[in-house]
Amino acid sequence: MTLAILADIGGTNTRVALAEGVVVHPASIRRFSNAEYKARGQDIAHILADYLRDSATQVSGVCVAAAGPVQDGVATMTNLDWVMDAAKLTGATGAAKVAILNDLQAQGQALGHIAPANLRRVVDGPEVAGSMLVVGLGTGVNAAPVHGRGAARVVPASECGHVNMPVRSSDDLALMRFIETVLSNRGEVAHCGVEEVLSGRGLANLYAFAADDPASTTTSAQVFERLATHEAIASRAASIYTRILGQTLADLALIHLPYGGIYLIGGMARAMTPHFATYGLGTTFREKRRVDLLEKDFSVTVVEDDFAALTGCAAYLAAQP
Repeated sequence: MTLAILADIGGTNTRVALAEGVVVHPASIRRFSNAEYKARGQDIAHILADYLRDSATQVSGVCVAAAGPVQDGVATMTNLDWVMDAAKLTGATGAAKVAILNDLQAQGQALGHIAPANLRRVVDGPEVAGSMLVVGLGTGVNAAPVHGRGAARVVPASECGHVNMPVRSSDDLALMRFIETVLSNRGEVAHCGVEEVLSGRGLANLYAFAADDPASTTTSAQVFERLATHEAIASRAASIYTRILGQTLADLALIHLPYGGIYLIGGMARAMTPHFATYGLGTTFREKRRVDLLEKDFSVTVVEDDFAALTGCAAYLAAQP
């Protein structure tokens, strides 16, 4: 049996698993605290080495998904001060076959390998072969097109979470100015990108705007708690979130033409899923424009699989010659 070791490095924890081909072994999945390793001056190499030592396993391949930029085969985790390349991963695992992906790229590689039970359609549309779009909504926001299959699959790197928030009305303009002021008051760059309204902190920003309280300390978790009690401010924040998401997805759909579907990943996507119908995600997404593509094409699906990035790593590694 030829095994590969996989790692999904998040901001807090690293998930490690073994895979045979494109199949991840669920019983092999373990979580490691990044903070514990960082405190000892260690990094992903030590996590992988510890995992293999404890499991007494030998592997022929290793693939790592990093929540950070990957350039020229080198991944940098800015919040952890971790840098990894092929030599480091080979030294830690003994694997000859090495791959390093951005976490969003890993999610894109997973499409087509996720069990139907872990896919929830939120905007209906035709199911046709073609390019897809993966959109991450969590601690941050990002999106990337997914082209091709198998070894020919390409998921380009992207930083589109920092494109401008769509401004379509005087209320949107007021929101943009509000968030710029909040960011400036925090000593941050006063730019209202879509991440400032669609990430976890984005929902908190929207709640502050709905409450007309720039000093609000309400967290996104608290917004969801208040949304469950139908609080008016939380409902307005969720409504704004859904509208801006629909507009953003529509713009991305026209840019990339993802006839194979749009796939939402991340904690915010999953937490907002029960509210998308209530606040009209489909209606906003399918608005009339000069071309009628948005009215009839594309679908939007939420990926409800905690281990999709690991599956993507396995699929990518298995497809390499």
